[in-house]
Amino acid sequence: MTAGRLTAYVVLFVLGALVGGAGALVQAAWFPAGLVLALLGVAGICYGGVKALDSRAGAAAPAGGWLIAVMLLTATRPEGDFVFGAGVGSYVFLLGGIVVAVICATLTPVPPPGVQAARLGK
Repeated sequence: MTAGRLTAYVVLFVLGALVGGAGALVQAAWFPAGLVLALLGVAGICYGGVKALDSRAGAAAPAGGWLIAVMLLTATRPEGDFVFGAGVGSYVFLLGGIVVAVICATLTPVPPPGVQAARLGK
């Protein structure tokens, strides 16, 4: 692993955390369009990570950042407040984000290392 690749994973992790925080605020504010926007943000960062790094770990890094940010935002504070609003939208965002991240990591075809694309018959 090179330093540039490691930096890319760290940047994707931080971007995933930012998407998780923004999604937590948007999904309840503009329901149901905000929920769709938040889930599209998770899908975009995970799929973009796979395509940018040509590895499934490119989806795992932002998904890990997203998951940690969302779990920290679901914890209640001593005052009793937390970021997520009550309702089904919060649960759809939590479970849907996990499902979207897993789908991006598993269904994206990644070529084996060292194999270059070739045109047959030319």
